[in-house]
Amino acid sequence: MRSEELRVAARTLNSTAIHLLRAMRPLDRTSGLTDARLSALSVLVFSGPRPLGRLAAEDGVSSPTMTRIVDGLVGLGLAERRTHPENGRIVTVAATPTGIALMEKASQRRVVAIAQALGELPAKDLSAVIGALPAWPEVVRHVRRTVQLELSTEGSDRATEAEPASQKSSSSQETSTR
Repeated sequence: MRSEELRVAARTLNSTAIHLLRAMRPLDRTSGLTDARLSALSVLVFSGPRPLGRLAAEDGVSSPTMTRIVDGLVGLGLAERRTHPENGRIVTVAATPTGIALMEKASQRRVVAIAQALGELPAKDLSAVIGALPAWPEVVRHVRRTVQLELSTEGSDRATEAEPASQKSSSSQETSTR
């Protein structure tokens, strides 16, 4: 496949993903939670308990922001803090049975809406969508890896740019003498 075809496919997928998420917002609002709380609760329900810092990283927010989100979930009885079973210094966050039930209902609303929409597609389009489904988990895995590589490269580029000139010249000399 040509690189231009890949860029067109990537733009279409990006736009479609954004529009699908936006289309779901009204359904998500019926849960009574903010987008941030619903997102964090989704991670806890579908991926299991985790330390707050990991939850923050997975949701793309700072630890202080996630602390406020978790405080809200705990206050609503949807999540709880637990001591890590192997290391008492680590606190994990877990969904409560009430949180699990809320998230499962929210997920079911999405599934029903998507299933109804798929049922309205012409048979040819529906077949194409269903045929592509097995590839999506692999696409997500590759996107995550690509993003991580991109971010690590950007981080090392910024570190190099921020390095004082005297360190750059000594680093260059060390590299050239090895």
